[in-house]
Amino acid sequence: MTIQNPRLWIASLSAGGVLFLVLGEVSREAPGSLAAVHERESELSGSRDCAECHGRWGQSMASACLDCHEDIETHVDEGEGLHGTLGPEVVSACALCHSEHHGSGFSIINRQSFAVAGVLDPDQFDHEMIGWVMDGEHLELDCTECHEHAKDTLLPEGARRFIDLDEDCSTCHEDAHEGQMVLACAGCHGQTAFDQLRSPSHDEFLPLVGGHGDVDCQECHQDGAPSSFDVLGRGMRTLPPRECLDCHESPHQIRFVDAVAQFVELPLAASCVECHEAEHVSFREEGLEITTEQHALTGFPLEVPHDEVSCEDCHSTETEDFTLRYPGRPADECRHCHEDPHEGQFQFGVFADVGCVGCHDRVQFEPHAFTFEQHQLSSFHLTGTHVETECNECHAVPSEGAPRVFHATPSNCEQCHEDAHRGFFEESSPGLLICASCHLTTAFSEVPADGFDHERWANFPILGAHDQAECEVCHPRSEEPDELGRSFGWVSEHFAPFEGCNTCHTDLHDGDFDTPDLPQEVDGRTDCARCHDEASWRNFPGGFAHGMWTGFAVQGVHAEVGCTGCHAPLAAPDELGRTWGRALGSECSACHANPHAGQFRVDGRTDCTRCHRSARSFSFLTFDHERDSRFSLGDAHSALPCSDCHVPWPINENLEVVRYRPLGTECSDCHGDGGGRRNQEGNR
Repeated sequence: MTIQNPRLWIASLSAGGVLFLVLGEVSREAPGSLAAVHERESELSGSRDCAECHGRWGQSMASACLDCHEDIETHVDEGEGLHGTLGPEVVSACALCHSEHHGSGFSIINRQSFAVAGVLDPDQFDHEMIGWVMDGEHLELDCTECHEHAKDTLLPEGARRFIDLDEDCSTCHEDAHEGQMVLACAGCHGQTAFDQLRSPSHDEFLPLVGGHGDVDCQECHQDGAPSSFDVLGRGMRTLPPRECLDCHESPHQIRFVDAVAQFVELPLAASCVECHEAEHVSFREEGLEITTEQHALTGFPLEVPHDEVSCEDCHSTETEDFTLRYPGRPADECRHCHEDPHEGQFQFGVFADVGCVGCHDRVQFEPHAFTFEQHQLSSFHLTGTHVETECNECHAVPSEGAPRVFHATPSNCEQCHEDAHRGFFEESSPGLLICASCHLTTAFSEVPADGFDHERWANFPILGAHDQAECEVCHPRSEEPDELGRSFGWVSEHFAPFEGCNTCHTDLHDGDFDTPDLPQEVDGRTDCARCHDEASWRNFPGGFAHGMWTGFAVQGVHAEVGCTGCHAPLAAPDELGRTWGRALGSECSACHANPHAGQFRVDGRTDCTRCHRSARSFSFLTFDHERDSRFSLGDAHSALPCSDCHVPWPINENLEVVRYRPLGTECSDCHGDGGGRRNQEGNR
């Protein structure tokens, strides 16, 4: 039969080739006995079972091996275990690690197997190769303590040498939590000791480094707290990451923490990390640094001159108390770091709240920046020459090492200036007069617009003619100022110590009105003012009691006579300055002629008023013959006219007066033997 279809030819040839190979394989013999672990498997026994390991009909030997070792195939497919870490060249050549046909005493897992896999010493196998980090006490264990058959030459039937172990701790250890924990053991426990808790995932919330590295877990996860292990382990609650201030109390002032939080755009409670890193062992880490920007957030920018100051100069390392070392000083409160050169003088008063920078520049202490306007806020306003006065002239240093005096600086004139008045006003008006009452601050010689109250301060009113006179009349100026700078003269030096009008004026009366028998005060007025006022000596505001002062009452016709009738005006002032003459006397005879030619003179004095008492008429007699004479008229003589007895009597050829005395008082003196009148005339 002829086969013409090509496909049939190809099929026939293939079948023949396969038959040839099968027949050839059947005729082959194994190169050596199998290892005991394979030899005991019935399907692998016999010389004609090679295909079980070497593959059938185009199957690779690696594929044939995995037909029996399915768990290894799973590891390879999923990249798990040691086989899952080997490259395809190694995985596809099982015999590189596990050779066969060396007899039943040969172990197909040996040091060569590990060496090909990259493990030179099986006893030092790094389990991290298979995805499990082994450390702690596990490193001290022998392999057989976990892998019971690790070193068995012949693996018991159904047993596993290395695989089939789970990373779950409960595979080897009894579960102390009796299955109540959702989290795996490794989530809390390390491999060193069960009671040493750990959390590999803790870095997700807080790296356990630095100061947090050696903190006992229980300190943060206390029993009964929302973050306790019981709560977290059971998965009953998922807490947000805790912020720094949730666990730590900040020693910083809240304004600083808040400023930092805003600066770094973090919640206030989490802003600590801007300066305090997790790697720091403590909040006072020696390596802790703060930038100038961060320091400025304290309210104290490190500007000139503080930019060159070391931290220790302000934050002494000698104290451990944080609040003392970092008190949070305001930038303008210099006294926190610098000694007060004024020793507290400005802690009170109007400048108490101003602070050092209110008077001094921030960059330098001198020269000061205290302004005129600021001084005007004090109790002493600068005016006049005080504006130009150097500060040091008023604010002096009392002694070496002492502070310059500012507070309680003398503000009264007499405290800085010598009294040019030599204490006169203190004596005349104690406690009342101050220099500013009379002087301006522009110049000592200037007085206020309302002038000097001479009456109030000097007890001497300037009235009348005094008011018209210049001050220099009583206070003559000197050519050169005295040691106190005074050029205004003293009354006491120009005239005499003041003792009334006579100090400056000559007593025109030559002391006539200052005798002890005359009053020293009239209606509250003393001295010359008892009669005169300041306008003119000729003014008598209270009148002049002529009788009281002179003993001569001006009455009757005398009252009608002007003063000049007795006090004649003088052509020129006399030696006392009088312009009116003195009266001739107080007796009538001083001004009037004596018509009696001295007949009534007694002891050298004639008292006209004994007979002429009327000041109105000289002819009106008040003479009483019974009272005022030695001769009683009686009834006989009373009717006689006076001229019968008192007849004219010639004194000399030019003068004839009526005779009154001496006359006889006997009858015969007048009557005799020839009649009275004739006899009387004869007795002349």
